[in-house]
Amino acid sequence: QVQLVESGGGLVQAGGSLSLSCAASGRTSSTYTMGWFRQAPGKEREFVAAIRRSGGSQYYADSVKGRFTISRDNAKNTVYLQMNSLKPEDTAAYYCAASPTPFPKEYDYWGQGTQVTVSS
Repeated sequence: QVQLVESGGGLVQAGGSLSLSCAASGRTSSTYTMGWFRQAPGKEREFVAAIRRSGGSQYYADSVKGRFTISRDNAKNTVYLQMNSLKPEDTAAYYCAASPTPFPKEYDYWGQGTQVTVSS
């Protein structure tokens, strides 16, 4: 099993920045691909970004390209999401997820989420 714990959410004004962290513990060999998802009230959960273990392959939703950056520190078993130029529509609960495969259709492990609120 893998345990994922997110941190770093909060309230920020539009145009501001936040950095999220997700620390993995347990069977960290199952965190080949790590991703961030978000879910706004009344909406379905959506993909935000993902990164493979090497860090060389990163993927982003079109809505966050150029504003968000995903990275990971394998020595610390931690993945980060740097969010810049935040918009009110980025307001959501952000979830970290992990998969043991390089091309996951579904993620096996999920964190509890951290709230990001962007005020206009």
